Amino acid sequence: QMGRRDSDTHTSSSAGAGTRGERARDVDQRMLGKVRALLAKAESTEFPEEAEALSARAQELMARHSIDHALLAAEAGDTGGPAGRRIAVDSPYEAPKAVLLTVVADANRCRAVWHRDLGFSTVLGFPADLTAVEMLYTSLLVQATSAMVHAGPRRDGRGRSRTRSFRHAFLNAYAARIGERLREAAGEAADRAAADAGGKDLLPVLAARDRAVEQAVDTMFPNLAKGRAGSVSNYEGWVAGRAAADLASLNGRSEVTGAFRRP
Repeated sequence: QMGRRDSDTHTSSSAGAGTRGERARDVDQRMLGKVRALLAKAESTEFPEEAEALSARAQELMARHSIDHALLAAEAGDTGGPAGRRIAVDSPYEAPKAVLLTVVADANRCRAVWHRDLGFSTVLGFPADLTAVEMLYTSLLVQATSAMVHAGPRRDGRGRSRTRSFRHAFLNAYAARIGERLREAAGEAADRAAADAGGKDLLPVLAARDRAVEQAVDTMFPNLAKGRAGSVSNYEGWVAGRAAADLASLNGRSEVTGAFRRP
């Protein structure tokens, strides 16, 4: 299911208009078209290894696209800032779903703040990164839910249902493992971008963006408290969830835009 979201709130820049902006939009649309094609293929294939490779490729494409955006903005003196969005985190199993959203955001240089009682997360990040987050979160949530349901119900030795604890553990483990895979794919993209940068130093540019996102979080949520998604009491579910994450496709389909919080 697609996460619901409110309108964006962000700082837009007047620097660089017309032709440069149109070229950037054309590049964005081409990249998003490639990512959507990868994700659609990943979600339709019957071969888990192929789906995994397609997903990882999608993450790498979006990570590289984000870095290119950051460099272009720095060169042009673009003063645009992070955007804020709301993404629904629906029940059941909303806590591990919020964790999944968090790790996707973390890998894509965004922050997600979960409002448990309100049923959504506020996501903060730069536009290209927000796009990557929502695409990936939407796709991975579909894949995780499908794998979880396919695993079937669970009962203990006395015949009592253990399905809820199994699924809670499954999704928590899935999120943890997906976070590892996303960070690895994003790191590889950053390494390649640095090698191709032609003497440009990426670190100051990316560090400045990270600071801008952190500042946006501090400004919007000055009293933010970190919390735990909850404990895991079903080892079988944890093992199954990590296994499913290893086979997951790291992409996102459909429409895009969103972001989330690091632990």
